[in-house]
Amino acid sequence: MRIFPRFPLWILCSVVLAPPVHAENLARAFADAWARQPAAAAQAEHQQAVAARRAAASAWTPESAAIELGGRSDRFNRDTGAAEVELGLAIPLWLPGERRASQGLAGAEAALLDARLASQQWQLAGSLRTAWWEWQQARESQLLAEGRLAAAERLRDDVGQRVKAGDLARSDLHQAELAVAVAEAELAEASGAQALAAGDLQALTGKAPADVAAAGETPPAETPADDWLDRHPQVRWLQAVAEQARQQQALARSRNRPPPEITVATRQERDARGAQRDQSWALGVRIPLSAGARHDQAVAEASAGRTEAEIAAQRERERLQQVAALAARQVALAQTRLAAAEKGSRLAGENLRLFDKSFRLGETDLPTRLRIEHEAFVAERKLHQARLQLAASLSARRQALGLLPE
Repeated sequence: MRIFPRFPLWILCSVVLAPPVHAENLARAFADAWARQPAAAAQAEHQQAVAARRAAASAWTPESAAIELGGRSDRFNRDTGAAEVELGLAIPLWLPGERRASQGLAGAEAALLDARLASQQWQLAGSLRTAWWEWQQARESQLLAEGRLAAAERLRDDVGQRVKAGDLARSDLHQAELAVAVAEAELAEASGAQALAAGDLQALTGKAPADVAAAGETPPAETPADDWLDRHPQVRWLQAVAEQARQQQALARSRNRPPPEITVATRQERDARGAQRDQSWALGVRIPLSAGARHDQAVAEASAGRTEAEIAAQRERERLQQVAALAARQVALAQTRLAAAEKGSRLAGENLRLFDKSFRLGETDLPTRLRIEHEAFVAERKLHQARLQLAASLSARRQALGLLPE
C-alpha cells in the first residue's frame, strides 16, 4: 500500500505535482540487504552441518569402529620362526539413553539454526527500517527545499519586474533576493543530510537509494494474535537456545561414563618355523568406570546454560511486550499529528493564496508576503514529516511485533 502519494511541494497560485518515482520498495531493499549478510552466504553449509549431526545421532554406534592389528615375533632374539598375528575390530556402544538424547540435541540444533537465522533477519530489518525512514525524511526535506527555492526565485523575478516598473522599492528586491539566499542555504544543508542518509542506506543494501521509492509498509493488525510473542523471531531464538541447553543437559546426564566397547578378534600363531599355524577367536567387552567429577561438571555446566537461557527468554518476552505497547502508542500519536498537520497545511495554503493575491494587488507589503510564504512552507514541511512519521511508526510497530518488511 502506498502511504505517501506525491502532494504539491509548493502552492503558489497553481498546483505543481512532483513526478512519480518508480523504484524498489522496502521489502526489496531488505532482500538486497539480507543477501549481503555473511549468515545468508553460509546458510547452506550450516544446514549441511546440521544434517550431518542428525545422521551421526541416528547411527548404530556413537563413534566409528576401529581396527586393531598387532603381531609378535622372535626374529630379534632366538629367531626360531615363532610368530603371532592378531586382527581385531573394536565397536563402541551407546550408553543407555545416550542415543535418544543425541537425537534430541541434533533436532534442537536444527531448530536453533532456523531460529537464529530468523532472529538475524529481524535484527537486520530493524537497522534497515531505521536507515530507510531517515533517508526518506532527508529526501523529502530536500524536495521541499527545492520547492521553496523555486518559489523564492519566482517571487524574486516578479518583484524585480515590479521594481523596474516602479511599483516596488529596490529594498523589496533585496528582501526577495535574501529569501532566495536563505532557501539556497537550506537546500544545501538538506542535500548534505540526504547524502549522508543515502550512504547509510546504501551500506546496507549495496545499491544507490535513488532507486528506492517512498512506499510504506502494510499496517499490522490493530490487535495482534494471542501467540504473536511465541512467533516472534527473537523469542523463538531464545527459546531454541533454551531447548538446546535442555537437550545438552539430558545428554550430559546420560554420559555418566565413556562409551563401552565390544571387541571381536582373531589370532594366528605358530611355535616355530615350518610349524602349522593355529587360529583362535576372541570376544571381549570393555566397560569404563564412572566418569565421576567430570560427569558432574558437564551436568552442572549444562544446567547453568539451561537456567540462563530460560530466564533470558522470559525477560525478552517481557521487554517485547513493553516495546509493542509503546509502538502502538506511537502510531496513535503519529495519526493525531498527521491530522493536525493536514489541517495546518490546508489553512496555510489558503492563507498564502489570499495574501499572494493581495500582494499582487498592492494591498500587502513584501515582508508580510514573505512571512506568510514561510509559514506555508513550514506547514507543508510538517505535513510531509507527519506522513513519514506515521509510516515510520507503522514500520516500527511491525518491527516490534517481529514482522519482516513487505
